[in-house]
Amino acid sequence: PFYLITTLEEKLKLLENCGVDGTLVIPFSLEYSKVTAEQFVFGFLGQKLAVKKVFVGHDYAFGQAKQGNSDYLISSGAQLGFVVEVIDAIKIGAHIVSSTLIRNLILAGDVHSVFKYLGRWYNISGTIVSGRGRGAGLGFPTANLSPERELLPPAGIYAAFAELERKRYMAALNIGEKPTFADYTFTFEPYLLDFKGDIRGKKINILFVEKLRDIVKFDGPEPLKRQIAADVEKARTILLNNMENNE
Repeated sequence: PFYLITTLEEKLKLLENCGVDGTLVIPFSLEYSKVTAEQFVFGFLGQKLAVKKVFVGHDYAFGQAKQGNSDYLISSGAQLGFVVEVIDAIKIGAHIVSSTLIRNLILAGDVHSVFKYLGRWYNISGTIVSGRGRGAGLGFPTANLSPERELLPPAGIYAAFAELERKRYMAALNIGEKPTFADYTFTFEPYLLDFKGDIRGKKINILFVEKLRDIVKFDGPEPLKRQIAADVEKARTILLNNMENNE
């Protein structure tokens, strides 16, 4: 399945932060998928928008069956009076930066490497819902999150930053089941360090920094409690070392 790295709302916000004055969003539909490359360039870019300059990626393809490419766009632009700038591929180390690369890193749980290629921490937003209260019983009250998108890192314990009501907190995050309690419900639970308060019903944004470990079944609550305490301190150390990227 194809999972979005960034929601439309997030994309619009990122563009706004880059200084873009306005964005035209075209809803994709079956009808729109049948628009040919010629119709798009001459009818839309040329006639409707009367563009002066177009920027595209090095592997850009458009139109029905991806029949148009940057060469076609450049030649058409010469006829219509606009110029085209093709953005070269960006390479970091041995890898060309692409959504496929970033998506695969997220799905593999290598969220720390994502920052290098995405330019920011991968984030997931959602609304806090009521849980079973097991975290509070162990001394680590967690917030149960209902994620707004499907692209989740694999099950495990993560160090993360949490954005809540315009403030950022350090957090340890549990994604997955709770085999110690024979609870195989998939949950998404951040524990906000040094925070007290009821945040049920509020929206929270989680920024993934590093995976700490996999989910493990413990012999009982006490060994689990000791491990959670260790996880929290490890998360604190990692997050303090990444504060310069917490912008």
